[in-house]
Amino acid sequence: MADSIPPFPPSLVLTFVFALTLLASLVLKFWLSSRQIRHVAQHRAEVPPAFARSITLAAHQKAADYTVTKARFGMLELALGTVVLVGWTLLGGLSVLNQALLGWLGGGMGQQIALLAAFALISGLIDLPVALYRTFVIEERFGFNKMTLKLWLLDLLKSSLIGAVIGFPVVALILWMMGAAGSVWWLWAWGVWMGFNLLALLIYPTFIAPLFNKFTPLADETLKARVTALMQRCGFAAKGLFVMDGSKRSAHANAYFTGFGASKRVVFYDTLLAKLSAGEVDAVLAHELGHFKHKHVIKRIVSMFALSLLGFALLGWLATQVWFYTGLGVQPNLSAPNDALALLLFMLALPIFGFFIAPVLAYFSRKDEFQADAYAVLQTSGHDLATALLKLYEDNASTLTPDPVYVKFYYSHPPASERLARMTA
Repeated sequence: MADSIPPFPPSLVLTFVFALTLLASLVLKFWLSSRQIRHVAQHRAEVPPAFARSITLAAHQKAADYTVTKARFGMLELALGTVVLVGWTLLGGLSVLNQALLGWLGGGMGQQIALLAAFALISGLIDLPVALYRTFVIEERFGFNKMTLKLWLLDLLKSSLIGAVIGFPVVALILWMMGAAGSVWWLWAWGVWMGFNLLALLIYPTFIAPLFNKFTPLADETLKARVTALMQRCGFAAKGLFVMDGSKRSAHANAYFTGFGASKRVVFYDTLLAKLSAGEVDAVLAHELGHFKHKHVIKRIVSMFALSLLGFALLGWLATQVWFYTGLGVQPNLSAPNDALALLLFMLALPIFGFFIAPVLAYFSRKDEFQADAYAVLQTSGHDLATALLKLYEDNASTLTPDPVYVKFYYSHPPASERLARMTA
């Protein structure tokens, strides 16, 4: 009888699957970006007929150039990110960092926290030139950036300190659970993580957001009366109506709801109020109210709960498998906990596999946007909503001619042509 062929080691299988998936996602992302660049550039010379009366050729071409520039830079970011990911995993960068800290600090909670902090610091330094170029070259070139380098650095310092003060205690608690709560630690950790996210929704509007921007009560009494009447008509209550000094950092305009439960508040960018009429502001607000009316926010929170539970359960199993570490280029500790290593490897690998469900998530998001538009048309003027959307598309230099395939993968909001066609119908 011929000798049977020995099975491949699980670690080798994981290495092969990870490398193949990474390559497939890289090729697909480059293909999608190339399609977007080519499609937008081909339609740059002429405003689509549906928008010819509303959008000037200069504005259309600015949006095309902005879109193409961002897409090309995104391809460079993607290449850099792939190199960094391979360096951390298959080339052993994370293993080297772990062993160095293990030799310096020994095993224990201190070494694990240090590993997470060192990883965050190195990753942040690698991303720093990319973020600087995006803000002070691309956004500056197209007239959107309003930040000084001092303000940018101050924002970076604030966000880093807040992340450390809030994030590390939560992570330390999860690491402790991984070592002390037995085989079902992931269930307890999931509960902590969900509690943290709900708490963040409550405290962000009141305590964190004001550290970066100034929020002042809406002073326009006429607009305030219109907005209040609209919310009452829609059965919605908020803690306050505020104007945010968005122009301090960017020329982009927006409006949003933030908070959860009793802490909900409506926030208008000052740039938005400067560009839209009162009726258009009503329509934009009604769109956001539509999300609440159709319970999109609750559905997304429940979905996040379910997906994160599956993620923690998967991590709970993978953290006990030696091949999970060796297959991703890391030698697990023999006499010290591997919990921080498991968290980092899971965080690095999961987005690669998750990318392939992006079209599904984007589809449901666009579906929600159509529902919110329909609700806004019922509550306010459809014409006001259409003109407001066109102003926002023009103000944010959003292309009117995106590639249809690219849209299916990446767009959480439908293209302008589809939204306006639905409103007209």
